[in-house]
Order: sequence, then C-alpha cells, then structure tokens
Amino acid sequence: MSEYVKRTIVKEEVPSRYVDSPRSVKVYLPPGYNELLSYPVVYCQDGNDFFTMGRIATIANQLILDDGVPPFLVVGVSVDRNKRTSEYSPVGSRNEGYKRFFIEELLPYIEERYPVRQGPEARVLAGDSLGGTVSLHLALDQPALFPNLLSLSGAFFQSTLDDLEKADDLSWLTAWMVVGLDETAVETHIGTFDFVDWNRKTKALLEEKKACLSYREKPGNHVWGLWQKELPDALRFFFPPSDW
Repeated sequence: MSEYVKRTIVKEEVPSRYVDSPRSVKVYLPPGYNELLSYPVVYCQDGNDFFTMGRIATIANQLILDDGVPPFLVVGVSVDRNKRTSEYSPVGSRNEGYKRFFIEELLPYIEERYPVRQGPEARVLAGDSLGGTVSLHLALDQPALFPNLLSLSGAFFQSTLDDLEKADDLSWLTAWMVVGLDETAVETHIGTFDFVDWNRKTKALLEEKKACLSYREKPGNHVWGLWQKELPDALRFFFPPSDW
C-alpha cells in the first residue's frame, strides 16, 4: 500500500482573462514519469474534490502499478464553491467565460509545460454532478478537442437535453456514465431533482445520436462515497490495460 500513497502532485496557478485570475490547478504525475515520454491526460472539474474525496491520485497509482494501466496525468481544476453553479451550469452567468478559460488558457498552459499527447483521443473530461454537465458541454462545443467524457452523476437537465437534441450525430463521443439509484430527490442550489430519471433521459438521447456509451446504475446516493468506488472502472475504460 505504501507505494500507492507516494504520489507526485504539482500545484500550478493558471493566469486567466476569462475567470477570476489565477486559477489553482493540481497535476498528478504517474509513477516513472519521464518528460521524454508522452501521456494521456484526465481533466477533472472540481479538481480538489477529485484528489481529496475521490482519491484519484492513489487510485491512479494502484491501477498503473498493479493493473498494467498505461500511465496518465490528472489535471484537477479548482472551483470557488460560491461561483460553481454559475461557471458549470449551461445557463450560468459565468459559463461561457469558464469554457473559454478551459479551451484557450488551461489546455495550452498544460500542453506547453507537460509532455501530454495532444491528439483528442488522449484527453478525457471528468466531472461529478454539474462538473459532468460542463464537461459534456465542453465536448459538444469542441468535438475536435474533447471526444471523451467521464460523468459521475451528471446534472443533465433540460438545457443539456435541448443541446443534445440539436446534435445530428454524436458518434465521435465516447461517454462513461454512472448514477446512484438512490439519487431520486437530490437537493441542489437550483432545486430538487431526480438524477436517475435525468441520466436515463440523457443516456437515451446519447444512444439515439450514436454516441459510444458505457452506462451503469449502482446503489448509492449523490456523494463521493459512490463515485470513488466507480473511478477505477471508469479509468480502466479509457485506459485499458491491454493497450500497454
């Protein structure tokens, strides 16, 4: 177990014109990290939560050291709780600015400083709840950049479904989704929602539009206790051991 907790995490401050500057980011470097190699990367919304409650660095170490998963980087982007809904919700006042920050500032900042593969297939967008929502909308806005989505109980409400309806073909999108079966009355800043029902509607639309989808419903609520347990399967899905 000791080698799993020897994690290399670098802290960065990304300057921005589009969000309150600068934005704190944590970068996990895999065991055996070598700047002469190149790595795929997982970009996480709610970055601090992914590292603390999701334990993504420890999980990644375990997958790479024990399961033969190819090494990858994790970039966790912090968020101010008071501004989270306005940045992550597709109808939020800061949503356009946050997406521009992500595409025009965060991505180049990471790709200039770290040996990450710059093909779209090597990028995964990950998020829980509204973090899953903004990740999906980033993908819909920029299919040439972000064809991979990891969604933990995504907050996919009517505005998201409307955007999915407008899409002609989503065969370019690969999505891994989980929702907890107890998430039938989740209280949020903008009301109480049945996340199971909304995720099922989203699943149906993604399938109708020909997205490549891995979808599951598990016992559990809208909490990291569920999502942390599902992260290993999600990461193995995008980084299968057989490829290494």
